[in-house]
Amino acid sequence: MLSIGNLTFASPLVLAPMSGISDLPFRLINRSFGCGLAFTEMICARSLSHKSKNSLKRLSTTTDDKPLGVQVLGDDPDVLKRALDILSKYPFDIIDFNAACPANKVVSGGRGSGLLREPVRLQGILEVIVKYTGLPVTVKIRSGWDETSVNAAEIALRAQDAGVKGLFIHGRTRMQGYSGSVDYNLIREIKTALKIPVIAGGDALSPVLIRKIFDETGCDGVTVARGALGNPWIFRQTAEYLKSGVVPPGPDVNEIARIMKKHLASNIAFYGEETGVILFRKFFGWYTKGMAVKDLKARAFLASTGDEMVRLIEGLEEIT
Repeated sequence: MLSIGNLTFASPLVLAPMSGISDLPFRLINRSFGCGLAFTEMICARSLSHKSKNSLKRLSTTTDDKPLGVQVLGDDPDVLKRALDILSKYPFDIIDFNAACPANKVVSGGRGSGLLREPVRLQGILEVIVKYTGLPVTVKIRSGWDETSVNAAEIALRAQDAGVKGLFIHGRTRMQGYSGSVDYNLIREIKTALKIPVIAGGDALSPVLIRKIFDETGCDGVTVARGALGNPWIFRQTAEYLKSGVVPPGPDVNEIARIMKKHLASNIAFYGEETGVILFRKFFGWYTKGMAVKDLKARAFLASTGDEMVRLIEGLEEIT
């Protein structure tokens, strides 16, 4: 059972925040398959403090979208305070601070995983966030900046001292990005050293790999990111595998098509038809990964109406 602060979650699996992906429709689809705790897309504190339209849209939620955390990106304590003032008016359950994003445009400004090179400064920022919000605060980090500066253990202890209630760690360095091997041994060392829960991430792509993360790190929870792209069934399958040791069969094409239509309808309801269809195009590719439907995928990336996309989804059964 995963607990963070005074919160306890029904599942130890967490839907990770993914930029451009973890919107409300995506979260609700995954929740229907057993996802418990989920996070919004990463929110830039400076953009939020200016009340940008895009940032406020990312904060959208419903009563079915619980428990919900919001992940914040920033490096200026005063800007973060203004952002937290705005967030206090929303029904979030957790504030997560991002010190893990490896994107060049983020780290070049000293944010995200760029803060891994400044442990003392990062601790100070976390202390400000903890002091300024009544919600449990967590932080997401990586193992370090590069292989010569793997300092996650130091940062984890500093985060705990700052008052955070949970640590999310991706077991790769910033320079690795999403390639190379995940350092499970480091995560285990950190789990042993901390009193707060440790939630591990990196290559949680299948029930078997998720079980491996639990077994090799002793972590309290696992974040699922790329493994949930076009595959919300991963939450139900993993829960069954952790319980029985047997991975249940995956969905057939009819089930995949049903969920695709549901996701598409949710996108259109949330964004309007034009934007909803455009944003669903990438999901069409993820849902049909491994299927011999190259022509349908190409047509899906040109679809502009809901009816067009529905016809392409219905065409899956005829081809596979």
